[in-house]
Amino acid sequence: MRRRLLVSYLSITAFVLLVLEIPLGLSYASSEQGRLTSDVQHNAFALVTQAQGQLTPGGVDRPALQDVADRYHADHGGRVTIVDERGLVVADSQTPAASRTIAGDPDIAAALRGVSTSGTRHSGGASVLSVTLPIASAGGGHGAARVTLPMSAVDDRIRRDWLLLGATAAAVLGIVFLVSLLLARSVTRPLAALESAAARLGAGDLAVRADVPDDPAEVRSLAQSFNATAMRLEQLVAEQRRFVADASHQLRTPLAALRLRLENLEADVHGAAAEDLEGALAEVGRLSRLVDGLLVLARAGHATSSPVPVDVAEVIHGRQDAWGALAAERHVRIDASVVDQPTARATSGRLEQVVDNLLNNALEVAPPRTVVHLSAELRDGWVELRVDDEGPGLTDAERARAFDRFWQSGPSREIGGRHARDGGGFGLGLAIVRELVVGDGGRVELAMSPAGGLRVIVRLRPAERKGYVVPEESHPAAPERVTSAGQPVTTSG
Repeated sequence: MRRRLLVSYLSITAFVLLVLEIPLGLSYASSEQGRLTSDVQHNAFALVTQAQGQLTPGGVDRPALQDVADRYHADHGGRVTIVDERGLVVADSQTPAASRTIAGDPDIAAALRGVSTSGTRHSGGASVLSVTLPIASAGGGHGAARVTLPMSAVDDRIRRDWLLLGATAAAVLGIVFLVSLLLARSVTRPLAALESAAARLGAGDLAVRADVPDDPAEVRSLAQSFNATAMRLEQLVAEQRRFVADASHQLRTPLAALRLRLENLEADVHGAAAEDLEGALAEVGRLSRLVDGLLVLARAGHATSSPVPVDVAEVIHGRQDAWGALAAERHVRIDASVVDQPTARATSGRLEQVVDNLLNNALEVAPPRTVVHLSAELRDGWVELRVDDEGPGLTDAERARAFDRFWQSGPSREIGGRHARDGGGFGLGLAIVRELVVGDGGRVELAMSPAGGLRVIVRLRPAERKGYVVPEESHPAAPERVTSAGQPVTTSG
């Protein structure tokens, strides 16, 4: 927008300058030519007056006429040619010794007939101003005098006039450019700030507010409307999160009581009713897990980030041991490797939750006799944790939606004799991971693992340690998620 405003202001100014200065320059050029012609004519009349006494029927005083021509040339710089009544040159300021006839020249012939002429003509490849006047003495003798002056002199003056006009136009354009730049910035600066605030709001920063400028009035009104919308959106999201948290919390107690009552009936129910009771208990357990997941997600969105140094190797090996029994039951091996013994900055307990959710997802889709790889290392200024499985993986389009709450990759997939769904059956696992990681200023992205399954990459800020300085440029303000092409884009929890 700033560029368009500048172009508009400068275009209007340039148009006005062209409309004003071109006619003005042409007027200057015409004025200079007219003034030069008038000066030459005036001087030529004075020259003829001086030459009348030396050009008579009784004789021609060549030395005196030559002196008149030389003095004119010295004073005014023009060339003077004087001829007698036959057109024979009797004085010439350029070639004093010359004696030739120029009666055939149109202007000389006209002057010998008593007609004065003036105008421009070409002589020797150059344009000259020529004034030719008749010379008549009291005794009746006559001749003619021609004064020529190169047009280069007036051309130089006209060129200086055009240059002056050009310099004036350039100065005006420069001033208009500076004023336009200040004016454009006064308009675009609040718009740029509003655009930045809108981008942050779109990235999930619901607390962002735009500065309200004093003017222009339209931008002030737009900023106020944006702030009102952002405030209302923040309130709606907060109410929705509170509702989910409160509902999840309130549902836990009746679900626990319902499960207890159903379990108490197991000893008294047999046959087909026992199968129905077992199915009911499974559904209650499933519902309990869903409520727990919603509660964890709601708490993660509301929790305040208080990062502390966390030993990543200790967390990874601890979660490997904790999930080892379930992995062995499903004939899957968890392979853990840690390089450089990195220490990350994370809120206490969050990294364990992140790894638990990722391992749960990986074990849900990992075929028997495969390996889930869990690794961590320092990479590009981040503590990078990776979980790779050998399951069916996700397409680019599926990876783009995998962080959405309750999203699942489709119908249940049969893996090793069991049904598996992303997120433990509810599509909340990766959403929880994102909330936890983003809350600590980290990044999460998905890619294809070398074995064709899913690779989850978690990047956390490293804690400062001896011999290692955290590079500031390595920590962008906003974390990432993946696009449909599997490339990370900025997102927010």
